[in-house]
Amino acid sequence: MAKMRLQFENGRIARSLFCNDESNLDLIEEKLRLKITSRDNFFVLKGPEENLNRAKIFFAELVKLLERGSDIHKTEFLYTLNQVKESDDEETLVNPETSRIELPGRRKVIVPKTPGQKTYVETIQVRSLVFGIGPAGTGKTYLAMAMAVAALKAGQVRRIMLTRPAVEAGESLGFLPGDLYEKVLPYLRPLYDALYDMIDEDSIERYRDRGIIEVVPLAYMRGRTLNDSFIILDEAQNTTVEQMRMFLTRLGFGSKAVVTGDVTQIDLPSYRNSGLIQVQSILKGIEDIDFVYFNEHDVVRHPLVSKIIKAYETHDEQSKVNETIYPKKKTHKKQADQYPEAKNS
Repeated sequence: MAKMRLQFENGRIARSLFCNDESNLDLIEEKLRLKITSRDNFFVLKGPEENLNRAKIFFAELVKLLERGSDIHKTEFLYTLNQVKESDDEETLVNPETSRIELPGRRKVIVPKTPGQKTYVETIQVRSLVFGIGPAGTGKTYLAMAMAVAALKAGQVRRIMLTRPAVEAGESLGFLPGDLYEKVLPYLRPLYDALYDMIDEDSIERYRDRGIIEVVPLAYMRGRTLNDSFIILDEAQNTTVEQMRMFLTRLGFGSKAVVTGDVTQIDLPSYRNSGLIQVQSILKGIEDIDFVYFNEHDVVRHPLVSKIIKAYETHDEQSKVNETIYPKKKTHKKQADQYPEAKNS
């Protein structure tokens, strides 16, 4: 059994590496299969050489977070630990230097926390149209917003366009009180939450008044051509086939678009097909378009969320098997809905 000592500048830094919670040291021991003794400003680790190397990489990654001015919370701690545990070597870890997003203001640097997020950010950097598809909590919207703000501040685009299908209101917002902004705000709140985390409120209001940041329901984008813009379509699983086609053909010169969605959470009526599902087969393989897929390992919310997502995926797979073995009989009405042309024959 090998032994290694890791020493840090002071005890405060050492404690912050395990979030000032001694139980997190137990998690390191369990995940990396070694023994840790914690003293004021150093750790003594005992275990197989390979496991000690993983621990060294783990603590080095956390130190990098501190050096960039980030606080280490339980979320960052767990994801870094899981990455080190599952990675074959250091090269497979997230390298923040190649995918960090530089922002002015209250959040100067945003760094992807998982390999999937790193791929997503790097794909947005080099493609004009990117689809981010995966479960909730994987950072699809937040990272797309960060990329949009960074592009605006760097002068790469002249405005940011945020849109989302207002499925619950049937795209008919006239009965809601207030102006267009007040009507659509509830549906676009997740986009604004991300935006307020990156730009101060006064600047957002100023940008919105000048049309530099525009928030519109998807239905209001028909007929427009968007040049020199960074466009984000959120909750795209709730777009119809026609809406997706309409949105994609709005892209103008000098523009970039990111489309995000979760195909397991479609709120469309059963007789409407999701544009996000169809578009994957239509646009696959086209140059300057790419699809990035997230999974439960990319979830950056409570650790239980990953387990919940995995449990639902297992349930869905089992349901498909059961449906194959014991197929349900389709009614004539369902068949007519599936093949509307038959109604007129």
